[in-house]
Amino acid sequence: MESREAKRVEILLPVRTIVLLAIAIGIMAAFAAIGSTFLVVFIGIFLAFVFEYPVRFVMGKTRLSRGLAATVTVLGTALAVVALMLLLLVPLVGSVRDFLQDLPELVESLRASDELSSWLGDSGAAGNVQNGAEEISRSVPDAISAVLGIAGDFFTVFLAGFTILFICLFLLTDVGNLQRSLTSVLMPGEDARWLNVWERVTETISRWAIGVIIIATIAGTIQGTTAWLLGSSYAIALGVIAGLLDMIPNIGATIAGFVLVPTLWAEEGLTAAIIMLVVVLAYQQLENNILTPKIQGKAVQLSAFFIIVAVTLFGALLGVLGALTAVPLAATIQIFIQELTKARREQVEAARAALDAA
Repeated sequence: MESREAKRVEILLPVRTIVLLAIAIGIMAAFAAIGSTFLVVFIGIFLAFVFEYPVRFVMGKTRLSRGLAATVTVLGTALAVVALMLLLLVPLVGSVRDFLQDLPELVESLRASDELSSWLGDSGAAGNVQNGAEEISRSVPDAISAVLGIAGDFFTVFLAGFTILFICLFLLTDVGNLQRSLTSVLMPGEDARWLNVWERVTETISRWAIGVIIIATIAGTIQGTTAWLLGSSYAIALGVIAGLLDMIPNIGATIAGFVLVPTLWAEEGLTAAIIMLVVVLAYQQLENNILTPKIQGKAVQLSAFFIIVAVTLFGALLGVLGALTAVPLAATIQIFIQELTKARREQVEAARAALDAA
């Protein structure tokens, strides 16, 4: 038999590719090693973009310098948030804790109701929901009680908040120098192009964040007030839950409905649950067709598919914070991709126009 000759396959990798790959691996390893520190820096930078338009508004109304306007806006907002937390944190979080502690009883009451007992009471799904409610009742309220008791190292929490605040403040104050540094390394014509990208990113993040806070407050107020009018003893907790879930794009309001409606059913009966369902559905239409277009406008132009994908991916990377900030982050990536592919798209459009004219 003739022996087969061994074949050797050579793979040529340019040095540049190897270096870029090594840098990417190094950056990912660094992020993994300094995860908490990176998160603090990320929040500070993100808040700086959020506050950009409020700072410009204050500058326009008061004629203050940028540094002073940023200080007044950021520190004023921080003091207002602290004051609200001191006044409302204990009753709001206490109400949520009570709701979660009573969750197993609410689920059991719902399973035992005349409307559901015939087909849901003994089902495996109902049992799983009951077990999940008991697990939440045991674990989450303890964590909430720890927060109310100033859990953990207070100095660490204070230092993280202080660092976030001043990263945000210094970035806002120094944004002019950063823009000049950017334009100093760009060719003529390119500076205006990338400064325009900076403006688009800033407008997207700022308008999105302000709009989300306003809309979530409206959602929590409407649905919490409805629960109170229907006689629920957990109205405050349900309002807080509805407002927080409403911050999750596309699916948050629906998830809130799955919490509010069964709770009203267990507490006040089927009629109250139906009224709550009608209010939730009506509010979703109000939010989707009036509030969001009026408050946020076209700040974020993403399809529903990409929003869900972004929430899933950024939620996996950064947890709850990633899910909440997924939309502006995805919109920022989209802005950069659109700018980088602008010339190519113009060439394709010109080629198609030439073919149509031929």
